[in-house]
This record gives sequence, C-alpha cells and structure tokens, in this order.
Amino acid sequence: MSRRCDLTGKGPMSGNNVSHAKNHTRRRFLPNLQDVTLMSDLLGRSFKFRISNAALRTVDHRGGLDAFMKKAKDAELSPDALKVKKDIAKATAAAATA
Repeated sequence: MSRRCDLTGKGPMSGNNVSHAKNHTRRRFLPNLQDVTLMSDLLGRSFKFRISNAALRTVDHRGGLDAFMKKAKDAELSPDALKVKKDIAKATAAAATA
C-alpha cells in the first residue's frame, strides 16, 4: 500500500536520526495517513480516501470536499480523486445551466 495522501500527494520524507554523540543514521518520516469517508454535497455520495491529517483539516477549512476539489491541482490528486473531481465539475456545470 502506498504511503501517499490521495488529496495532497504528501508522501514519505527522509532525514537523519541524530544521537547525543552526533551520530547520523538515515530514517523516514511517514505522513500521518487516515482512512476517511468524505461526503460530496453536489453528488450526494460518499467517497473513501486515505488522506493525511493536514489534508483533512484543509478540507474542513475550505468548506467540504466539493470546495476542496474545485481548488485542488490535478497533479497532486490520485487517479481516484481525479475522477471524483471531474464528476464534481460536471455536476457544478449542470447545476449552473439549470
């Protein structure tokens, strides 16, 4: 399973453990990923994502999944999240014409 956030693309980083004696050993910093179900108001459906805690806070801050997806960059989204973004864009365009 990939340790990458579906919405922000945040992944593992590498760095050093530094002991008191200043010995450096390589280590990985893993993102804090959570399995969550987010609800889309426009589509009336829920979607399961594996996202970081920071992304979850950003989704809440922007006002939900629909608002987050409107501002999200395509390069950062996973293929599943990209499909959801396109569905939301279609629903928004249909609602604007009706």
